[in-house]
Amino acid sequence: MPMPDANTAIIAALNDRARQRLDHCRWILTQGVLACDPITVAELLIAVEDFDNFTADNDPYAEHDFGAIRLSGDTFFWKFDCYDLDLQMHSLDPSDPAVTARVLTVMLAEEY
Repeated sequence: MPMPDANTAIIAALNDRARQRLDHCRWILTQGVLACDPITVAELLIAVEDFDNFTADNDPYAEHDFGAIRLSGDTFFWKFDCYDLDLQMHSLDPSDPAVTARVLTVMLAEEY
């Protein structure tokens, strides 16, 4: 497992900020999530915002870019992808918000 460096800490902080504030990123809810009961979706979005159960097992690169949530009998995943500002390719530097567009996808586990 790689050792976290300064850029890793910046990426984790930017991911946390985007996830917790619902800003500085684009949120995508998959068809499976959108088909869920609206109350479940609302609870899921709050659970994604509040997620802080990062461990070496579920966050091996310490970037806070993935989480799993069990809710209403279903397992949901959320994950970040970091793209260039045109959303054409992965960002060359995810620690630099000036060149990075964050996309947070929330999905049912079986959609992964």
